[in-house]
Amino acid sequence: MQKRNIITICGVLGSGKSTAAKLVSAALGYPHFSAGDFMREMATERGISLAELGPLAESDSKIDKEIDSRQKDYMDTHENFVIDSRLGWFLAPNSFKVFLSLDEQTSAERVFADLNSKNTARFGETSTNVLSIDELKKKQADRLRSENARYKEYYEIENMFDPEHFDLIIDTKINNQDAVEKLILEGYKKWQKEN
Repeated sequence: MQKRNIITICGVLGSGKSTAAKLVSAALGYPHFSAGDFMREMATERGISLAELGPLAESDSKIDKEIDSRQKDYMDTHENFVIDSRLGWFLAPNSFKVFLSLDEQTSAERVFADLNSKNTARFGETSTNVLSIDELKKKQADRLRSENARYKEYYEIENMFDPEHFDLIIDTKINNQDAVEKLILEGYKKWQKEN
């Protein structure tokens, strides 16, 4: 049976997980997917925006579970791909699991700068009516608490960012995009030899 090579990349907001996933997938010639792709697909099907879907998920467990189910179905039926997803490590436990860390202040600063220069729909509900970095930090903390509570209820996950879940942890404050890509590729090659 051919080995399935899957890289799952998780990280806090602003840590660069989507960029890292795209760079790594291009370097390896693997397709790239994002949990956001499944969320956008669902929002389109419902005729609402991505920013509107996030708050709905807090009160309707079927939304989270459907998004996770679509990711799981994809992961179970494909091989040799890179996906950035908060729960990728959980949904594909035999993958090479990467976590991109970033302190709360830098995370808020990066997201705030991005929101002021690009499409605000990228970050879902955290992007609505944010006037300052401090306000954004509060919104991000609230979102994280909500997601952790939901994942604990659905899957008994105590902390989705627990270092024990991952094969490689990279601080993206001290590592730029090129360094992150290099560290992931090096870690992945080592993981392939060991598994």
